[in-house]
Amino acid sequence: MRISEMLAKNGRTFSFEFFPPKTAEGEKNLYKTIEVLRKHHPSFVSVTYGAGGSTRHKTVEIVSRIRNVIGIEAVAHLTCVGSPRTEVFAVLDRLRHEGIENVLALRGDPPQGESDFKPHPDGFSHADEMVAAIRGRYDFTIGVAGYPEGHVECRDRRVDLERLKFKVGAGADFVITQLFFDNRDYFDFVTRARGIGITVPIIPGIMPVTNYAQIQKFTKMCGAHLPDGMIHELEKIHTDAQKVQSFGIDCAVRQCQDLLDRGAPGIHFYTLNKSPSSRAIFSRLKI
Repeated sequence: MRISEMLAKNGRTFSFEFFPPKTAEGEKNLYKTIEVLRKHHPSFVSVTYGAGGSTRHKTVEIVSRIRNVIGIEAVAHLTCVGSPRTEVFAVLDRLRHEGIENVLALRGDPPQGESDFKPHPDGFSHADEMVAAIRGRYDFTIGVAGYPEGHVECRDRRVDLERLKFKVGAGADFVITQLFFDNRDYFDFVTRARGIGITVPIIPGIMPVTNYAQIQKFTKMCGAHLPDGMIHELEKIHTDAQKVQSFGIDCAVRQCQDLLDRGAPGIHFYTLNKSPSSRAIFSRLKI
């Protein structure tokens, strides 16, 4: 089922993001995790796409199994990095052949060891170009990324929002945001987006805190911030893994419930392939 249809029918979606494991054992565990997740009836599961398309074949394989064998709707990530257009279209052809109806079109991060994005000579320079190409050749429902605190490479929020408008104008059907921890950033982002004519659903992306050092790394990488109150509490308990996990779950439950109560069209959980916290949060929400 298309994400756009889910949102039109139910008003909101609940989804979980995973990445392709590097080992056979990791892949086996991933499928076990998603099987467990099925009893929670998620709207969809998304699967990431490595830098330069390094996991593109595995991404297609995993989303196909999730949708066609496990029975959960799946969204395949797709990036521009390091790939000519012919390779991007080849992946899309395979996704269509496997019955996948939804893709998340992203520019992607520079390959490891590189600080700047360099488009392939025969590739796409920006996500809006890829969105337009997909819309012109295929019938996928297309999601794109949004950045409540601005993209790490573009701290001018006005400019960054204009880039989102280009992506939506090129044919995107919905937006999933980068992680954030202060709901004021999300609602301000939505208000500003609506103010410049972006009308598609904007689904908040949530990453539960499970490890203090890890979340510090991720927020630095993506340009998000931890509120001072969270930092203060985490500093006191960071050596106790169980307390950190419990604290992260409690914070995320409050954050997600507030988002839903104030009209957010669902929640997208960044799981880092560790779904217990996300499942615990989801089960506690009043939906």
